[in-house]
Amino acid sequence: MTKQKILTQRFGRMHNPADIQEYMNLAGYDGLRAAVRMDKEQILDELDTAVLRGRGGAAYPAGKKWRHLFESRGDTKYIVCNADEGEPGTFKDKAIIDFDPLNLIEGMTIAGYLFDAHQGYIYIRGEYRHLHQRLEEAMNNARQMNLLGKNIMGIVGFNYDIRIVSGAGAYVCGENSALLNSIEGKTGRPRVKPPHLADVGLYLKPTLVNNVESYANIPYIVKNGGQAFLDLGTKDGGGTKLICLSGHVKNRGMYEVELGTPLHEILYSDEYGGGSSTGRPLKFIHFGGQSGPIAAVEDLKDCVYSYDGMWDKNVTIGSGAIVVMDESVSMIDYLVEVAAFFAHESCGKCTPCRIGTLRVLEMLQKFQQKAGIPGDKERFDAMLTHITQLSACGLGQSASVAIFSGMKACPEEFEDVIDTREKEVQEVMW
Repeated sequence: MTKQKILTQRFGRMHNPADIQEYMNLAGYDGLRAAVRMDKEQILDELDTAVLRGRGGAAYPAGKKWRHLFESRGDTKYIVCNADEGEPGTFKDKAIIDFDPLNLIEGMTIAGYLFDAHQGYIYIRGEYRHLHQRLEEAMNNARQMNLLGKNIMGIVGFNYDIRIVSGAGAYVCGENSALLNSIEGKTGRPRVKPPHLADVGLYLKPTLVNNVESYANIPYIVKNGGQAFLDLGTKDGGGTKLICLSGHVKNRGMYEVELGTPLHEILYSDEYGGGSSTGRPLKFIHFGGQSGPIAAVEDLKDCVYSYDGMWDKNVTIGSGAIVVMDESVSMIDYLVEVAAFFAHESCGKCTPCRIGTLRVLEMLQKFQQKAGIPGDKERFDAMLTHITQLSACGLGQSASVAIFSGMKACPEEFEDVIDTREKEVQEVMW
């Protein structure tokens, strides 16, 4: 049976993905045409029916977020796209921008129409220089065809345009409020919440922030209806999901899967992962990027790749990253690299994250050398808990997720990390 594709349906089918006519020949801008004929409340109702969960990692229902902004007071509203994509193991937003940039632009333009917003921003990862140019070409073509700018499609008052802001590659700017600060020219550090960004966002105005994959689903939902989108997934989350397979699987790459697909199929079928690339049994999987949980493969039997299905196994879909490791990989060695990432990417705003992530890395390195001392495990657990509870934003709050879950997945590796031999105590003379 042919599987429905929403996000990759045009991949490889256009000679120039930024060309408007080629895009239209493949049903491009059908969603915007449908939107301008619909009542705005109807658009929100279709989003509610679709149960589109945010594809950036938090899985917050887009319908609720969009309705919150719709009801926010203010004559100026902004539409912002998070294209920072700093989660290691994740490269699906990059693919959308590269192979179908106009789908993202159309989704943002529908949002501009719905909220009477005149300005949108795409905050793109600094390393994606060639994609910056791809988006600029696509937007210039849209302006020439009266699909961006003033009086779009001849509709008087439908004035909406998009600017691109290139970040400096800071992982913390994937956090929505830090991203907005960076767009404003400030240091990319998170804000204290509340207030919610839908009330006080960019330049203190009500703002919608979604990621690339979320916006790219909007044209399909508006054109085909929320129920059609929901039917492609499960009751807890509609549609398809872009996944990024990496690590010790044969067929590494990005795939579009329907939510509800068995995880075993994703890992082992020839259509997707194809099984172990090394011939050794698969040991554990890291889901959703560095801030996501880890689980042993043996604990994921009968797991369904849906929001509820993953939550039932104490893992998450997150950004869609699926990093697979075989039995040759030490969990402690792997977690050292995870901890090093968080220590490097902490913005330094709050002490628990700035100092705590470094201390966690140091402790894991002690465990790696089996040089821990009695009491280190207890201190380690306490540090992780403090960082989680006291950090100012999601970076520090999620720094312990992979570590706690990795310890649970492979507890035997943490049993022999304490050096219990008696040490000779030497007197220090001053």
